[in-house]
Amino acid sequence: MALYTPDRSQYPAALPDGSLEFDLASGKYLKLWQGPQHPGITGNMSLELTVCGDEIVHARTHVGYLHRGFEKLMERRTFIQCFPIVCRICVPEPDFNEYCYAQAVEELAGIEAPERARWIRTLILEMGRINSYMMYLGGQAGSLGQAVIGQWTTYGRDLMLDRFEELTGARIYHMFILPGGVRDGLPDGFETRMEETLREIERIMADVEDVMFHNAVFKTRTVGQGIIRPEWIEDYGVTGPNARAAGVVKDVRKDQPYLVYPELDFEPVSGTDSDVFTRADVRRRDVHVSIDLVRQILARMPKDGPLMAKVPNVLHWKIPKGETYVRGECSRGEYGYYLVTDGSGYPRRVNVRGPSYTHAMALLEKMIVGVNIADVAGLMVSLHTYPPEIER
Repeated sequence: MALYTPDRSQYPAALPDGSLEFDLASGKYLKLWQGPQHPGITGNMSLELTVCGDEIVHARTHVGYLHRGFEKLMERRTFIQCFPIVCRICVPEPDFNEYCYAQAVEELAGIEAPERARWIRTLILEMGRINSYMMYLGGQAGSLGQAVIGQWTTYGRDLMLDRFEELTGARIYHMFILPGGVRDGLPDGFETRMEETLREIERIMADVEDVMFHNAVFKTRTVGQGIIRPEWIEDYGVTGPNARAAGVVKDVRKDQPYLVYPELDFEPVSGTDSDVFTRADVRRRDVHVSIDLVRQILARMPKDGPLMAKVPNVLHWKIPKGETYVRGECSRGEYGYYLVTDGSGYPRRVNVRGPSYTHAMALLEKMIVGVNIADVAGLMVSLHTYPPEIER
């Protein structure tokens, strides 16, 4: 069946409330749903698409399929009981939640983590960044038909999960960064095994670059597609690689340094074309930056020293009244925790600022108009979002 070629001049005008009215009975427009269970959706969310022929003319994001409510749950948990919760706000990258929450508690409680613990925390965050990028690269390639890339990057991610398991005892939810420091130091021989893992990931990344980024089909479907305009960056709260690919170099590690990042030598990766290809390339190059940072950390980390500051009995810990906001740079941009305490043994209010909230909803709805149905999945994945952050 031949596809109807839409006449954009005939698209309906916006109603006074900003919405659009489509006469679906006319046959010119068709409503389709993509998700929540769909390989082209980055998690449990869905898109309500209105199409004219095979072109998107309107889209609305729908969430609510996860039933999480983490922020409210934390108001009924002691400060230490919140740790099994925060990890699950971002499953592929849980350690940033651990760090932000622990740092927020420390600031309000007047506690400072020991230097050695700060180095280990930085190591864990860069390991998590590599893991997240491995998942993203496989998803981006798979959304455009290159499934073999996902098998390679899943293998690379699994190798890093081996190192996480060796260090923390767990592969996904680590609960290793606690208020006051970290649970333990590095196991004997960890540096050697980590170097072996990094070399294997570098080998995988060389194959990914050859097969994915030098592929004519991948370039055709990504170059010039899904452009984020520079003027949208501030209006839509765009951060991380999505902003840096547009030439707006935002990186909390440099803009507001934390942990031991001021002592490390690196520069944020950026681009200028701001399309799907550039966002993928920025993340590919950022993998190599994180690999170099892991090597720097392991070479310069103190071998001895305390791992935990002195903290009260965590079962009866009451934090003084106050409020703070702690931010960090995860693989997708600024990640932040706003924590309010009232002097009791429970958080008064917790609000999580995850990049997915703006990238996967308001920004996506703006960008997707005029996109072909076949390119919706590739565009979504290029924003690198995780829906649990939305339903927190």
